[in-house]
Amino acid sequence: MKTPVYITSLTTISSLGSTSEEIWENYKDTKHFIEKRDFQGIEAFAAFLPNKVKEAIAELRASNLQFKNLDESVLFAVYASRKAIKDAGWKKGDDIGVNIGSSRGATQLFEKYHQLFLETKKAEILASPTTTLGNISSWVAQDIQSAGPDISHSVTCSTGLHAVLNGVAWLQSGLADKFMVGGSEAALTPFTISQMKAMKIYASEDLEYPCQALQMGKTRNSMVLGEAAGVACLENTSENALAKITGIGYATEKLTHSVSISAEGDCFQNSMKMAIGNFGVNEIDAVVMHAPGTIKGDQAELNAIRSIFGEELPAITTNKWKLGHTFGASGILSMELAVLMLQHQEFIPVPFSNLSKVPKRLNNILVNAVGFGGNAVSILISKI
Repeated sequence: MKTPVYITSLTTISSLGSTSEEIWENYKDTKHFIEKRDFQGIEAFAAFLPNKVKEAIAELRASNLQFKNLDESVLFAVYASRKAIKDAGWKKGDDIGVNIGSSRGATQLFEKYHQLFLETKKAEILASPTTTLGNISSWVAQDIQSAGPDISHSVTCSTGLHAVLNGVAWLQSGLADKFMVGGSEAALTPFTISQMKAMKIYASEDLEYPCQALQMGKTRNSMVLGEAAGVACLENTSENALAKITGIGYATEKLTHSVSISAEGDCFQNSMKMAIGNFGVNEIDAVVMHAPGTIKGDQAELNAIRSIFGEELPAITTNKWKLGHTFGASGILSMELAVLMLQHQEFIPVPFSNLSKVPKRLNNILVNAVGFGGNAVSILISKI
């Protein structure tokens, strides 16, 4: 990148809460926010939004008749975007670009409407318009009365960071001055949980930490799902910025298996090299790994990091052991962790991982994401 792009606000909702102060305090605590619940006869670990956030989402739904039939993935994004533009000092009606994606989209509504179809052999009138992926950005743009472009997409688990790539491209091309990017996921449903279990990647052990992301000695996969949304406001100017984006990288590798990347993490190697750009590898102080908690996924990404950095690894961490894998929103939550660590100049380790060594400084943090299809994204976040 020739010039940086500035993050002027960043709002997330997850099991950690909904304010940066609350989220930071929960990051500093070594406890996790994963619990075991019953999903219509399927017992599974998951990370849920706190009750107070769920109540706020319910109030949002009740506040507008048009919101009555929307999926929670849309409402999560609307809720987060309202706070994001307020914190950025933007106004409704501004020329704001919107790109908020999702890996699964309107999972809850789709399952509901499909079940009704099986029972009645008739589709509900709103079944199609309320279950499209375009719903998220379209409704956010409607809510903030934006005059700019609105884009929705799904690039599986790297969706949120692909939105960041798109926002940077629009800003640096001069086609937009303000761009809202993010991801939203409300996929804690019986069918989605069953899909993950069918792939033999879901956590099944009652451990102190059910998700063993960055526990490189694990002998079982331990991915856990969480629900969340995250929205960042990006601009070309630095006034009141939280942090700046100084590098972007992306890559797609040739698939050898439909649900995993190569053993050496080729896509990660290429995306990280691109994001680091003209920086020296010794200038990268930490990496927030994608690290889903699977044996092969964690190891492949670590192999890629070792290939790039050699023996002198930067500090390494992740947040999925604490709040689960939030699919399309996960990259934005990882970016938030990087921004918070830069702001507070404090590293958040994984308590059970010997990879999480505290760095000497925190100026530049690399954030990774990857999804099914071998599509990796790396974003370099730097201190203001």
